[in-house]
Amino acid sequence: MRRPFALIAATLLVGALALPAASASDGNDGNDGFTIEDARITESSGLAASRLHPGVYWTHNDSDDGPYLYAVDSATGETVARLTLTGIGTPRDVEAISIGPGNKIFVGDIGDNLGGTWPYVWIYELPEPKELEDATVRATQYVVKYSDGPRDAESMIVHPKTGRVYIIDKKEDGGHLYEGPAELSASGDNMFRPVAPIDLWATDAALSPDGRQLAVRGYFGGIHYSWNGGEPKREGRLSVPLQGQGESVTYSADGSRLMYGSEGTESPVEARDVPGGDGGGGGEGTRADDGKSTAADGEGGTVEVGALVAAGAFVALLFGLRRLRRRR
Repeated sequence: MRRPFALIAATLLVGALALPAASASDGNDGNDGFTIEDARITESSGLAASRLHPGVYWTHNDSDDGPYLYAVDSATGETVARLTLTGIGTPRDVEAISIGPGNKIFVGDIGDNLGGTWPYVWIYELPEPKELEDATVRATQYVVKYSDGPRDAESMIVHPKTGRVYIIDKKEDGGHLYEGPAELSASGDNMFRPVAPIDLWATDAALSPDGRQLAVRGYFGGIHYSWNGGEPKREGRLSVPLQGQGESVTYSADGSRLMYGSEGTESPVEARDVPGGDGGGGGEGTRADDGKSTAADGEGGTVEVGALVAAGAFVALLFGLRRLRRRR
């Protein structure tokens, strides 16, 4: 994926502040977070909780890896299956993964390293295997176009009840939710049309298992919406963990937690309570009465809110400098 100027610089600062994920341990059901241990997974850009295999999360690399999907056991962080997709072309920029009705896996090859110039992108569909083992699986490839022209995107969701596919484009000033046809066709173009604004520079999104809530994340924050029949209504901010390069989000299979992933070797997947859940809507990492983050590190420490504010100010400064350069 194309790394924007501000993100590259800000990542250096954020990396110094980032908290370690909860490590996989005996008895961990994955809802408390884990670390992806597979050395082959260096650019985890999408995340989806399996409903067929409890505690398993599907992920994939960003690009330059091949047509592979990885099933990671959250109890250990180890890969328990790698799928090789056939029946498709060469993947270009795989950015998202989601599971729809009937345990169908949808893979979004929807990124655009040329900044939104490819005339079409692809979605792949395949059945989730009943047995977790390395296997070759034939997938169906769908051609995707946008009604208002090419664009970059990293977020794709599949409604768990209807199976309809949606994409959110990636724009600094906020993008749009694009709705696909009621059923995707393998024999022609599938036109996606904008149906609602999304107030975030989105790197991934997820629908709750009951299809009623939409979570959208960016590099440094997130927003939750009520699905509202496909016309999302903004409800509030998400408690997104501070990560070096936050790329993915999914609901846990039981819908109680939001799981946030990041790129990098041995990348962390961190858990937060869903808004309105047992954690009071904010989950770990919400603001405490003493003005500190309650997201504890491995030794029970906290991160000062002032440091996070400084990071935000630094990023804002870099964005401002880049905008000034554009005007010259």
